[in-house]
Amino acid sequence: MHLSVDELREKVEEFRESGLTTQQIADELSLSQTTVQWLSASDYEVDEKPLDVKVGWRSIAVKGDRIEAISYIMSDIIEEMTGDEVETVVGLSINGIAFAQSVSSMMGLELSIVRSISEEVSGHLSQVYANVEGKGVVIIDDVYSTGTTMRMTASDLTAAGAEVKLCMVLVNKSWDDDVDGIPLRALVRAATV
Repeated sequence: MHLSVDELREKVEEFRESGLTTQQIADELSLSQTTVQWLSASDYEVDEKPLDVKVGWRSIAVKGDRIEAISYIMSDIIEEMTGDEVETVVGLSINGIAFAQSVSSMMGLELSIVRSISEEVSGHLSQVYANVEGKGVVIIDDVYSTGTTMRMTASDLTAAGAEVKLCMVLVNKSWDDDVDGIPLRALVRAATV
C-alpha cells in the first residue's frame, strides 16, 4: 500500500500511541529510524525530509511458503559466501526472524534471535535460542538502511564470542557492501542515486 507523507506521519503517531518504540515503528513501516523520527517531529519540513526508500514486502510476509522461497535464495547465497563456516543463523527482531528460522531449517543450522532495542541501545541476545559463543554466525534481517542496527548486532555478537561471517538482508537501501569489514549481501539493492 502506497502512503503519502501525511499518511505515514499518521501511522507513526498511531504506532507511538500504542506504545511502540522508534525501532519497532521503523520495523513495522520498513523505514529507517531517522525517517520515523522526522515523521514524528511536529515541525517537520517537507524540503528537509531524509533520503529514504520505503520497502513494502508484505506480499512476501503474508504467507509462510513465500518466506521459505525467499529464504531458499538467502540460503544459497549464504552457502556460496561462507561454505561450511556458519553454525548458527541469527535473526534480528522482528522482521528478520521468519527468514532466519526458515534458513536455519533449510540449512540444518542452529537458530538464535536478537531483539533490537533502539538505535542508541544494543539489542538483546535471547537465551531461549542457540548460544553463539565460539560459533560462526550469519545475521539475517529484512532491510538494511543506515547500518546502525546491523553494526551494533555484529559488535554484540562478537563480544559474545561469535565470529560473524556474513550479514544477509532482503533489501539493502545503501551502497554498503560490508558492515565493518563483514560482507553484506542482499537480494535487492534499493539505494538512492
